[in-house]
Parts: sequence; structure tokens; C-alpha cells
Amino acid sequence: MQAPHKEHLYKLLVIGDLGVGKTSIIKRYVHQNFSSHYRATIGVDFALKVLHWDPETVVRLQLWDIAGQERFGNMTRVYYREAMGAFIVFDVTRPATFEAVAKWKNDLDSKLTLPNGKPVSVVLLANKCDQGKDVLMNNGLKMDQFCKEHGFVGWFETSAKLCYGGSEEVLKQFRCLTIPPINQITRTGNGFLEVLTLERREA
Repeated sequence: MQAPHKEHLYKLLVIGDLGVGKTSIIKRYVHQNFSSHYRATIGVDFALKVLHWDPETVVRLQLWDIAGQERFGNMTRVYYREAMGAFIVFDVTRPATFEAVAKWKNDLDSKLTLPNGKPVSVVLLANKCDQGKDVLMNNGLKMDQFCKEHGFVGWFETSAKLCYGGSEEVLKQFRCLTIPPINQITRTGNGFLEVLTLERREA
């Protein structure tokens, strides 16, 4: 007898300042391609990634690519609605984008909570590490402390250009948002998935 087929849908936000590489990360993960021709996202864009989590479970990741300037507008509350987790991205070669991370996190926390009233899980992505590896080399402990102080579940280095932090790494990041195993995550009364437990970045 065939095992029951289970499907889960997660809406995940990808946010951060203009030009940090949010769209490139999503395109690399979903479509396995990269373009050096930069075009700013206007408003919001969407992508869907289907994961065959195990033989009985399919996970659909609905990735919302939100324009960097949207934090200053009035639409983020609408865009954030019903999301179950988020990635905040900064560019390791542009310190100002890291300084803006806390502002993005505060904006997110002020506008979005899980159905149980708790904050959503958020992972910090240090993008363009192929260009600024030395920036993070001696700052791992500082990054860990920053994540602890600001309520991130962890952080990862990524490079959409070199596919560093590619599909396997993104899956690892996603697992940070969905520990325990997905079949232990329960549905709440209004149909949203509730993240029960968080896991910090591995040392």
C-alpha cells in the first residue's frame, strides 16, 4: 500500500538592502543560473522551489524577493503577511548593508509574528563572500554574537556568483528554520505551519 503523500507550503521572505544580491541568490538556488547584469527588483518578485523532503513528503518553498527600498514604504506589512521564516541578506563588501541588518530585523519583528505570537525564524546571509572573504575570516565570533543579540537563528556565507552556499547550503539554512523534522511540525487552527524549535548555526 502506498504511503500517504504529504505536502507543506512555506512562504519565506528574502529581504535586505538594495543591491546585496537577494535576487541572484534566489535565481541560483531555484534556476541554477547567475547573471552579472544587475536589475533592481521593483516591489516584490516570487519564485517557487519544490523539495522532495523524503519519500512521503514534498515541501514547496515560496520565496518572496522584496525590493531593498521597500523597508521605507508602507507595503512591507502586506508582503510579510503569513510568512513562516525569512533570510536577511547583506553584502560583505559594503559595510552599510550590514549596519542596516538590524533595522530590517526590527521592521520584520514589528510587523510579523507566527500564529502563536512568537517571532518568525530568521537566518542572516553574508553574500558576495567571493569578493570579501577576508572581511568575515576573523569575525566569526562577532557574527555569532550579533545573531544572538538580534534574535537570528544563525548565519551563513554565500556567493551566488560562485554557487558557494548553493542548493545543499540553502537546504541546510532552511533546516535551521524547520527543526525538528518537518513531519513533526504541526498545523495550527488557521492552517499555517508553526515552527516549534530553532537550531543555531553549526560551529
